[in-house]
Formats: sequence, structure tokens, C-alpha cells
Amino acid sequence: MGRAEARRAQQGSARRAKTKQKKSGIRRLFTWKKILGTFLGVCLLGILGFIGLYLYVDIPNDGNKQAQLQSNVYKYADGKVMARVGQVNRENVSLDRIPWAVQRTFVAAENKNFYHDSGVDLMGTARGILNTLMGKGKQGGSTITQQYVKNYYLTQEQTVSRKLQEIVISLKVDNKLGKDKILAGYLNTSYYGRGAYGIQAAARAYYGVDVDKLTVSQGAYLASLLQAPNQYDWSLATKDGQKRVKERWAYTLNNMVEMHWLSPQQRAKQKFQIPKDPKPLPGVSGQTSYIVAEAKRELMAQGVDGKQFDAGGWTITLGIEKDKQKALERAVKHKLTDELNPKARKVDGDAQLGATSVDPKTGHVVAMYGGAGYPKHYTNNATRSDYQPASTFKPLILASAMENNAVTQDGVPITPNTIYDGRNRRPVVGGTIPFAPPNEDEHNYDKITVQTATNNSVNSVFAQMGADVGLDNVKKTAVRLGMDGSKMDVKPAMTLGTMGASPLQMAGAYATFDNHGKKVTPAVVTKAVHTVNGVDNELSLKDPIGPDVLSRRTADTLTSVLTGVVNDGTASESVKNTAYQAAGKTGTSDDNKSAWFVGYTPKLVTAVGMFGESPKGGAQVTLKGTGGGGRVNGGGYPAKVWADYTENALGGNTGGDFDLETDMGAAVPPTTSPTPTVTPSTTPSPTGTPSSTPSGTPSSPSGRPSHTPSGRPSSPTTPSDTASPPDGGVDGGDTSGTTSGADGGTGGNGNGGTKGANSVPGFN
Repeated sequence: MGRAEARRAQQGSARRAKTKQKKSGIRRLFTWKKILGTFLGVCLLGILGFIGLYLYVDIPNDGNKQAQLQSNVYKYADGKVMARVGQVNRENVSLDRIPWAVQRTFVAAENKNFYHDSGVDLMGTARGILNTLMGKGKQGGSTITQQYVKNYYLTQEQTVSRKLQEIVISLKVDNKLGKDKILAGYLNTSYYGRGAYGIQAAARAYYGVDVDKLTVSQGAYLASLLQAPNQYDWSLATKDGQKRVKERWAYTLNNMVEMHWLSPQQRAKQKFQIPKDPKPLPGVSGQTSYIVAEAKRELMAQGVDGKQFDAGGWTITLGIEKDKQKALERAVKHKLTDELNPKARKVDGDAQLGATSVDPKTGHVVAMYGGAGYPKHYTNNATRSDYQPASTFKPLILASAMENNAVTQDGVPITPNTIYDGRNRRPVVGGTIPFAPPNEDEHNYDKITVQTATNNSVNSVFAQMGADVGLDNVKKTAVRLGMDGSKMDVKPAMTLGTMGASPLQMAGAYATFDNHGKKVTPAVVTKAVHTVNGVDNELSLKDPIGPDVLSRRTADTLTSVLTGVVNDGTASESVKNTAYQAAGKTGTSDDNKSAWFVGYTPKLVTAVGMFGESPKGGAQVTLKGTGGGGRVNGGGYPAKVWADYTENALGGNTGGDFDLETDMGAAVPPTTSPTPTVTPSTTPSPTGTPSSTPSGTPSSPSGRPSHTPSGRPSSPTTPSDTASPPDGGVDGGDTSGTTSGADGGTGGNGNGGTKGANSVPGFN
């Protein structure tokens, strides 16, 4: 070996020794024991960290606010949706409302092993993230439990910390809630497209049915939507999108067969059902705006928290019957608004109308008319109580007289047959404040029965009757019948209906007559269910039908008397030739600012009020001249609207005759002669002694129109200086002169009289 070769050999040996030394150092640093130890240490730290995280992270007490927002759904009496109101189109439903096979479509599409897993699928979660990163759209990946936790408790953000939270909470939720509650929560919180959150909203949005009517095929489509709601919405999807969703639909059904939730034979019968085109959500406008607001007011009055209610989740069933509601709206249009021309007559723009129709046996409001609707008119005319009910209050005075066994100044019991002095402006005897109200159009009446005084709305008779009964007693009766006592001043003028009242309240009072004395408090809401986390909680509502507040004899007698108003009295011109028996009372208030008709049949009670309201500022104004006529009486537009509505609302189901237990009033033949009474008067009678025969003869027993004269004189028996003016006479609104006294009566237009401290209008 030469020197050069020896040198090379030496250098190679040195290099090998150095390499060997380096390798042995690495081996000492990275031995398999150290690697294994490090791995086990990391695993232990991970396990300890996860245990710590599991102990640290709790299930949130409440879900996120967005997940809890729902619509409040308002339904007609027959269950059809009237409106959905809320920030989010969601209506939570309990799992038992969702068909079993439809439930399984979602499990088959999203998480076949849902009923057996622990709530978490780590491999599936990783796969879902990978697929999302690869541009294949949002993939399921997570279990149904994880998706529910993400929807209800967390947010949609994609971060490591949120994902860890999701896993921990999912494990705890699976252990705590159970599969049924998790599935219900998942179905109710998922987004399906078309603005629909939850399976009920989705069923309505895509197939126009409630969730309990979904088929397996429809359920499979909705389950398929969750993967890509907008891309798979049939109305928005491209041809490729439609192809993919059909493939997803088929995949779902095939999985159901695999899981033995669908037989192969049933699978073969399934046909893809193309969803309906999108439709706008039923909103709040027109009469719906008033009805929805009134329903909410009722629920607040029964203790429902306002914030909780506005968060949604309520399904409110109303007593409103769609056919009757439409009939009422048509009646207002045909009998009033079609005749108004605000451009030609400024007063026509001041006319407002409100109406409430009630089933007297249930107390449910079956129809309501509140005005032009939001945003044209925000005040609900059916529930407003700032206008005077005028003479529609008079039957309550007679009811109070009979309930309190009241007698006249001569000690004669007050009944429909009792004779009163009907002279115009006759001063009331026995009152604490001087009061001498005018009759409508300044008419003078002879000695007349209470029945005839009711038919013709004779103010002087009811003013005296109020004093005979006692005004405090009259107020107590009115309050028992549902009127607001805070709006009643116990003064003689209250006998003419000078307090405030709403069509809703008056309908309730008359419904109590119709219901034989059992208290009726009209209610719009018949059922209210709040769904929280898939659990239905039904609110216990007060029964609209209460205890007896009038004896049946009194209530039935009032009904009998009020048939005379319809057949022979102030409403006969508008309400005649009907196929059903009816009762009611008209009213016209001070300055003709309101006009009323409250009428009823054995099956339906409807109060119609017409109000003069300035479009600017809402001040009360006269209705005189509305429609191109003179004074607006209760027997005019209000009675016409009532008659048109009632005829169409009842249809062929007229309900027959009233079932009355009474021997008095216009609906039954008299069994005794009218009971005369001679009421002392400070003013001589211009007609002399009482007539031996009452001027009003009761109507036929059936209550149908008779040919008996109404009892109103063919011509006034007053002196010539009190004759009606050329424009057709005056009512309370046109009066100006008053008799003396702290609460004096009102004189006629141009007829003078000395002025008192408080002028009182002449009402009818």
C-alpha cells in the first residue's frame, strides 16, 4: 500500500468513526422508548386537557337568541293560518306532530347511526371539514346532535375553540336530553331556505301543508335541503342542482331501506314531489292588523310576558271564522264605503265604522271590523271606547229596573207594560239634579208603554226610569254586563248613554241578554300554545262565559222587548223581511258624532258603531251629511251593515226563534193589560189624561214584522213653536238651548230654553 492509499484509508476510517459517533448520539436522543414516552405524554396531556375542558364547559342555560326567535302564528277558528308575525319565520313543533317516517328521513340523510352514537363522530367531523375545504359545499360531517348544538347553543363560525366546545356540549347534551328531544330541537332549529327556520315553516314554504301532513317523499326532500338549502331549492336550483337534490333524495330513501325504516316495496312507490313555487308569508294588513293586535292585548291581560311573546313560538287560535269575517268586510263595503265620496263631500272622509260579532253561546268573537287597517288607521274602531253608545244603553236601564224590582214614582213595578209619560222635555221627577231631556226630533208622546218607548227610543221615559231605578243601581248593572264603570259619571245624562263604550263591550252586554243572563265577555283568542324546545305549553285561558249576572226572566224579557225595535221601531226600515228572528237597539249620540245598532239573533250578536273622526288629529266630529244625507241615525248605515252581514253570516242556518221564558215584551202576546202609572210632573200635560189604550201594541208572537203601528204619533202633539225644523228635526247634536239646573236638559235647535251649568244632548 502506498503512502497515498494509507492516507485515504486513514481519513475514511476517521469519517466512519465520526459518523458512527453522530448516529449514536441521535439514537441516544431519539430512542424508541423516548418517542413512545413522548407520545404517551402528549396523549395524557390531551386526555387531561379534554377532561379539564369537559369539566369546565357546561351546557348553556339558554340557547342563542337567534335560535329562540320564532314567528307567532295566528289561525282562524278552522285552523287555517291567518298571519305569521315575527322576526324569524319559525314555528317550533313537538316531535309527536312530525310523522314517524318523516323523522326517519332526516336521520337517514344526516346521521344513520344517530340512535346508537354518543352524540359525536370525530371521523365524520374531520371528513366534513375536508369536504368543505375541497369545495363540495357544506357537508354534514357532524352528527345530528352536533348540528343541533351548533344551531341552538353556539354559532356557525368555524374555529378550533368553537369546535371543541361543540364536541364537549354534544356529549353532555346526548347524555342529558336523550335522542327524541335532540331530534326535535334539530328539526326545529335547522334552516331550510326560503326564509324558513324549522320543519313546520319548511313544510308550509315548500308544500303548503302543516308538518303533520307531510309524506315520506316530501320529508326526504326537506331532509335533502339541509345540505345546501339555496342550491337545492327547486325554484332556484340550476339543472345540475335539481339533479343533485334528486340524487340526495334517492340516497335518503335508500338509507331508510338499509335501516329497515322503509320496505323495498314502499321505496319503489316513492315519487319525487316537486315543491310549490314560493309565496309571500301571510302578513299583517287590513282587518288582520286589528285582530292580531287585539289577540296580543288579550294574552297580555291574561299574564303573558310581552318580551317572551315577542320572541315568538306562540300558536294562537282565534274564534274568527273566515267566512263570517269576509261577510262583515263585504257588508261594510256594500252598505257604507261604496256610498262615500270624500273628494265630493269632506264629511265622508270623517266616517269611521267598527263592528264586533260574537257567538253568544261560546263568547268567541267570530268577526271584527276595525277600520281601514294599518297604516291608514291605527285605532281599532271595534275596541275603542271613546264614543258614546247613546240609546243602545237604554236596555241596560230596563234590565236594572227588573233586576232590582224597581217601581215608578207611584209604586208600580217597572215592566215592558208599564205606562210612562212620554212628553218631550218632561222634567224628571225624583232625581237629585234637574233634568229634562228632549226626545228625538222633539216628538211628544202620549202616555206610552215601556215597550213602545223602547221601540221609538223615547228619552223622557228612560230618563225618568233611571231616576226610578236609581242611577247607582243602573251603573252596577252596566258594570256586571261588561261596561267600563270608570267611564260612567253617575248623573242623569248617563241614562242617554253619555259614557264611552266600544262595539266589543256592547256586543258582550247584548250577548248576555241573548245567553239568557249568563255573562259573556267576548274573546278573540280561543287557544294559545307556546312551544319551547319542542314542548307544547298550552295557556289556561279564562272562559268567556261566566256566571249568571241577570236572571233568565230579565234577560229573556229584554230580548222580547228588543224584537219590537227591529219589527216596529227605529230599526225596522233597515232590518225587515228577514228570514230569522232578531232583536236590537239603535242609538245616535250628541252632535251626531256616533250612530249605533246592536242587534242579535239566537245564534249571533253584532254591535256596529259608526264614528265621526277628523283625519287630522283624531278629534270627534259630526257625521251629519255623510253619504249626502242629513243626520246619520243608528237605523241607517249601522243597521244596514248589520242586516247585510247577518243575512250572509247566517246563510240558511237561521237558528229559528228565540227560546224565551217570559210573558212580556213584543215577542210574546200580552197576558195582562199594561200597568198604568201616573208620574207626577211639574209641567201640565198638553194631551190631558192618559190614553186608555197604550199607543204601541205588541208584535206578533213569532217576532216577525207585524202591521201594528209603532206607537209614534203621526204628527207631534207639541205646540207649533216646537215643531221640527225644515231639515228634518234635531237630535242631541243640534241642540243648543237648555233648561236651568246643575245638569239641565237640552232644548231644541232654535227653541230656546234657559241655559244650565251642564247642557245635556237629546239622544235617540
